[in-house]
Amino acid sequence: MKKIGISFGLILFALLASVSLSANAQPYPYQNPKLSPKERALDLCGRLTLEEKVGLMMHYSKPVERLDVSVFQWWSEALHGVGRNGNATVFPITMGMAATFDTLLVERVFTAVSDEARVKHNKARRLGTQREMYHGLSFWTPNINIFRDPRWGRGQETYGEDPYLTAVMGKSVVRGLQGPADAHYQKLLACAKHFAVHSGPEWSRHRFNAENIKLRDLHETYLYAFRALVKEAKVAEIMCAYNSFEGKPCCGSDRLLQQILRDDWHFEGLVTSDCWAVDDFWKEWGHHYSESKTIAVSEAVIAGTDVECGETFGSLKDGVNEGRIKEETIDKSLRRLLEARFRLGDFDDPNLNPWNRIPDSRLCCKEHSDLALEAARKSIVLLRNEKNTLPLSEGETQVYIMGPNAADEEMQWGNYNGFPLHTITLAEGIKTIDPSATLIPWKRDVQQQVEAAKDAKTVIFCGGISPRLEGEEMNVNEPGFKGGDRTMIEMPQDQRDILAALHKAGKRVILALCSGSAIGLVPEQQSTDAILQVWYGGQAGGQAVAEVLFGRVNPSGKLPVTFYRNVEQLPDFEDYNMEGHTYRFFRGEPLYPFGYGLSYSKFVYGKPRFADGKLTLPVSNKSKRDGEETVLVYINKVGDVDGPIRTLRAFQRVDVPAGGSKTATIPLPDSAFEWWDAKSNAMRIMPGEYIIHVGDQRLRIIR
Repeated sequence: MKKIGISFGLILFALLASVSLSANAQPYPYQNPKLSPKERALDLCGRLTLEEKVGLMMHYSKPVERLDVSVFQWWSEALHGVGRNGNATVFPITMGMAATFDTLLVERVFTAVSDEARVKHNKARRLGTQREMYHGLSFWTPNINIFRDPRWGRGQETYGEDPYLTAVMGKSVVRGLQGPADAHYQKLLACAKHFAVHSGPEWSRHRFNAENIKLRDLHETYLYAFRALVKEAKVAEIMCAYNSFEGKPCCGSDRLLQQILRDDWHFEGLVTSDCWAVDDFWKEWGHHYSESKTIAVSEAVIAGTDVECGETFGSLKDGVNEGRIKEETIDKSLRRLLEARFRLGDFDDPNLNPWNRIPDSRLCCKEHSDLALEAARKSIVLLRNEKNTLPLSEGETQVYIMGPNAADEEMQWGNYNGFPLHTITLAEGIKTIDPSATLIPWKRDVQQQVEAAKDAKTVIFCGGISPRLEGEEMNVNEPGFKGGDRTMIEMPQDQRDILAALHKAGKRVILALCSGSAIGLVPEQQSTDAILQVWYGGQAGGQAVAEVLFGRVNPSGKLPVTFYRNVEQLPDFEDYNMEGHTYRFFRGEPLYPFGYGLSYSKFVYGKPRFADGKLTLPVSNKSKRDGEETVLVYINKVGDVDGPIRTLRAFQRVDVPAGGSKTATIPLPDSAFEWWDAKSNAMRIMPGEYIIHVGDQRLRIIR
């Protein structure tokens, strides 16, 4: 009997081992990398319990250990470099990148950003810290809202006020982050935000209702860039906004998330809420839209919100049990999330994914530092240069540096930032080129500052505002600021007084103006000799500014926003119709118009010609200095009284040698003549008569 028992035990062990080996040899379909992400998501979704499904639909997606589903963090930031996750290369703010009008540069920047993001994620996976926030592969950028009003504090996160510029810059960001479209594994997930009709005020965003928006404004302005990123760049994610649109919270708007995004544009990616935006459905401070948390989460998912930044989606299980939402509806959203993770290779052998082999040395490498410097150089806009004050001579004596931003590292980082290994401040950059320059400690006292600069011949005043004053839903107690936004657009009064006093004292005054948005500079037209708009320039911003000041770099940036004279030129902040907003509909006289930017060279445009879908024109450099000019091409439709005065539809940077000429050849495809058709209430390519504006040249064409 004993021998028989041993034999039976061996046979049983062999059978169990065989079953185990068979199971490993035949994995579940979702574990098979040869199947499509859609097939794998469908199989995995069918194996999950309702509680497990709900746990996967919040920004911290819980693990399902029985099915080898790991933690996944949907919330990471990369506005202008990997943000909130330790050391990273910090590039100029996106408004500064928009000022470069260089789409290839922006794609290179975000390719570098995605390299650093992958390095950080790979390291987190090796160390087992991927559970921590901001260590994931889903990045909630770019912000492609239209910067319709300079009072909006988050405007610095956008690519300016023009829909076309925003669209082409946004597409470059997506390409850089997500990697080649034909790659087997996606590099990262990019996210276009905030959908839609969202650009302040910050203080009322949780309850604000954007309503009575003209259909034309909605499609030609607010949705234009989103449609381009969905249809052309195949962006992986869309983030719905805090505000309401036509009476429904954006994250509960079937008009936005279903009719427009899914039905009209055929978006196949996923929708994430803004952080705790679903709470705004039902909490006291919000929209008063839903009666309870359970109803709110059910309505959000039914409308098309797939993943929540927050924890409220935990109530979806109650929603199913109460009959407010069907489990099949939850499955539809969950499958979209799982598909995205499969495209990243999140469930596969890490050794099979080439993005996991990016070396750690790519983080904060010299190549990325050089790229940050290139971007900062190209972002600087020369606004004023009376009597050729600039460039300064190297080694010039009696140069003094002062102002609140002269030695401020953190100001240069903007918001949603990472932390560079080293930041070159404006003062440091200037002193590197002119070691004899004197830095005066900043004080807000006019008399003390002027007295400290009594021996100066030239004062470089590093002024403006900072990300500590303008930004997202902030608590700022300074005159002219409210909740992260601004109530006036001038510089702080103490700075204006000091500039005026320096000018009165006979100093040559150069203003290096730091901001994320437009500044009203009417008195500064009298109290300064030169003005450089330098934005928040990132880790190399100080070096770039110094190189432009002393002529090592010829400025080439152009304004991506209108610089108004004051708020009296602006409509009500909460008026979302476009009349009176941005250069496309503003009929007044701005201080500096959209697209403005001086150079140390003098460019002259010849006569443009249009044929075979291309605009050609000669660009001459009537100076003794090589320069790079950005040719901006605007269009308006003749007889279109409700349309924009003119609207940007193409641009190109052109290198022109001193005394030489180059012919710019700029594509103007059929899509450049896509216009609002009131008869069909849709965007379509419209025949008719158009005027092409390029520099001081005009060309009338029939299409």
